[in-house]
Formats: sequence, C-alpha cells, structure tokens
Amino acid sequence: MKRFDRLERIRRMDPVKDAAEIYRLSAAFEFPWDYTRALELALYRTYAVPGIGRLLAETAELTDRSQKRYDDTVLLLDTVLEHGFAAGESRTAIRRINQMHRSYDISDDDMRYVLATFVVVPRRWIDTYGWRRLSRHEVVATTEYYRTLGRHMGIPDIPGTYEEFASLLDAYEHAHFAWDERSRQVSDATLDLMASWYPRPLAPLLRTATLALLDEPLLRAFRYEAPGAATTSLVRRAVRTRGRLVRLLPPRRSPHFARQNREVKGYPNGYQVAGLGTRPVPGMGGCPVRHRGTSAAEAAE
Repeated sequence: MKRFDRLERIRRMDPVKDAAEIYRLSAAFEFPWDYTRALELALYRTYAVPGIGRLLAETAELTDRSQKRYDDTVLLLDTVLEHGFAAGESRTAIRRINQMHRSYDISDDDMRYVLATFVVVPRRWIDTYGWRRLSRHEVVATTEYYRTLGRHMGIPDIPGTYEEFASLLDAYEHAHFAWDERSRQVSDATLDLMASWYPRPLAPLLRTATLALLDEPLLRAFRYEAPGAATTSLVRRAVRTRGRLVRLLPPRRSPHFARQNREVKGYPNGYQVAGLGTRPVPGMGGCPVRHRGTSAAEAAE
C-alpha cells in the first residue's frame, strides 16, 4: 500500500452513505494522533463557556477525578467509532452518554455547540498540523457521522453542513466565551492532567507548549498569559514538522483506536462499556434533571 492509497479509497466511497466507515478510516488509520489531540482540544474549548465550565466544576468530575473522566469520555466515544452505530456496544455507549447528560440541566444550545466542536476543531487542527489536509469526502463524512451521533443523543436542530457547524461554533464562542473562576479551575485541572502523563520535570514545559497551541480568545477567556511570540512560533512549527515527518512514513496497516493510547490509564485490567461514566442522581447534589426526549438509540432498545 502506498501513502495515498487509502485516500483514493475514501474518494471512491459515498461520503453520506459510507460516513461511519470513512470517518473510521480517517480517524483510526490516517490521523489517529491528530484526532486524539484535536478532540482533546475540542472538549477543552467548551470549558470557556461559563455555563459548561461551571457545571463541570460542580460535578467535580474534571477537578477531583480528571483521569477517570478523561478515560470514560475517550472510551465511550471510541466505542462508537470502532464498532459503528448499529453495534450493541455502541448502543450501550450512547445510552450511557445520554443517561449522564440527562441528569444535568444542559441547554440544547450548549449541546449543539459541543457537537460543533467535534466537527470543526479536528478539521482545523488537521488542516494546520496534519500530514495532509482533510479531503472534502472526509469533511462531509465527519459532519454526517456527528450529525448521526447528535440525533442519537436527541439534540434538536442539528446543522446540516460543515459550514453551518463552523458558523455556529464561531458565533457561539464569540457570544459566550468569558472569564469564570470555576471554569478556570476545570481548565487548570485539565492542564495538570495532561502534564501528569509525562515525567514530572517536564510539566512546566508541557504547560507552556499547550498554551502556545491555544488561540487568543481561549487564552483570554481563561486569563492565561500567552507565551512569547518566539515560543508560540517554535511550538507550532514543531507540531507542523511532526506532520511533515509522518507524511514520509509508510501508511498505517492496522487501526489505532483511542483505547490504545498511553494517556488512557484508568483501566489496566480492561473495562465494560456499561460500566463507564458516572451515575449521578437527577435532582440531587446540584444535578437538576432536564428531560430532553428519547434518543434514537434508546427508542431502539
């Protein structure tokens, strides 16, 4: 297999009908490292919306149990990617996601915004730092994949195209990014978690490198001091160089799923999908219930 053979295979597929398979080829074969980093950044961006950041702080999942929350989120999403929407394990994963979300007062607008980060942030990351840009087939397929996930989650009024998702994301961040002390606590805990994956002496360097990859609105919302221009340029050039080096490597012959990442540390003896995530009690401990309606996944049970 040559470097661009898989891309040619993707271009021969239907980006809507074959959306799940195209997304799996892109995320698990072509760009597994980039998708991991981009989806981390996608979720991290949501903390700068005070309503989301405060809720996460109140649950203490990302401040007191950061590694478990990271692992559970990664593994639940990874299950759907690996097995497809129709598989039993994927239905279980989506049901767990919905059970957790329904226990909190989360607005439809916030849910649509979070979904938009999954669509838009990876495309922008890969086009900037990946070994090649995403093809139009991949962009359309990724959009359709997350539209399907959003329907399973019962999210109404889902954007129909990538461009609509991008417009939603940019407008929502412009209107809602703001300073909030609790959101900053969640952000700090997340940066500490990322640093904990590497030898302790590297923690300050890794924090600076992470901040260098953030855009100015995100830094301003959390009130982080931006690294110097030279540091920012160096870090971003280094990540771009990684992409150029990957381009020279032979194509991946076996898929790499997020459950194989070294950052997932909480289940050394394996896990059951049904056991992932939290089980908050609706209406208890700052968890007001909000009925979002029945998702497609649950209706099929």
